[in-house]
Amino acid sequence: MADLNLQEIQETLISVVREAGRMIMSANPTDIATGTKLNSADIVTETDKAVETLVSSRLSKAYPSFAFIGEETYKPGMQVTAAPTFIVDPIDGTTNFVHGLPEACVSLGFAIDRVPAVGVVYNPYQDKLYTAIRGQGAFLTLGAAWGLEGGKGRVSKLPLSKNPAPLAGLDTCLVAAEWGSTRDGVNYDVKTEVFRKLCASKETGGAMVHSIRSLGSAALNLCAVAAGQLDVYWEGGCWAWDVCAAWAILREAGGIMASGNPGDWEPAIDSRKYLAVRGAPAGQREIVEEFWKVIGDGRMEYES
Repeated sequence: MADLNLQEIQETLISVVREAGRMIMSANPTDIATGTKLNSADIVTETDKAVETLVSSRLSKAYPSFAFIGEETYKPGMQVTAAPTFIVDPIDGTTNFVHGLPEACVSLGFAIDRVPAVGVVYNPYQDKLYTAIRGQGAFLTLGAAWGLEGGKGRVSKLPLSKNPAPLAGLDTCLVAAEWGSTRDGVNYDVKTEVFRKLCASKETGGAMVHSIRSLGSAALNLCAVAAGQLDVYWEGGCWAWDVCAAWAILREAGGIMASGNPGDWEPAIDSRKYLAVRGAPAGQREIVEEFWKVIGDGRMEYES
């Protein structure tokens, strides 16, 4: 890592992500071709493919020796190796994109030794740019495209609160979770049962969380945790390209990532099961352990 200029890589990713954002904003979801992969909830559009083509061509030209893994060009059997690798999702939140809900983003991550090192996540609808370099902090830039602060945007260090509150327990938490595209089998059963337990009252054995939110994008859920706007994000079924960039941002904002299944404090980037907790002066490990108790014996079974 010492031989790589991570700042230069981040600047390249920011340039690419803004170009990709303009492509997304120029598309009319009602007029583009839409297909499905796994089922009717697993949507892909011609814009997803066009954005990934743009991203891959720009990055391969700038860094021809680096590996590349993208959602739309992924083939079964492809793995994240220790080599410097761009791990990208051209549109994270495609269902939102298709429906015109402005919670979708371009997620560009860079990993070394299978660890996220640089993250750039851009929501072009809201002109929100999340960035992080390992060891250099995480930031949110608002409004650069709209000319705020002289066209440079308004930059805030993450988390947004200068004095984040300790985590006192799940019953004080706002939790993010997603249904995913698999709507049957053991994984669906585990998710629905955990959702029920999280929301149920203490009197019935539940955790009584404040509520559950679904932004429809793993990357944006993670960025919201990094910002301190959400306390916890539990996920099963997404892929390395969904989490790589935002994982770097979460970590640099003081957050932690454990496994979405109980017992693993150091999940692999492609483990497909994640539990993110916001930065806090105290209570992070306790929240993870309390969440794992809610999961109990239920274990998600997603293959890497």
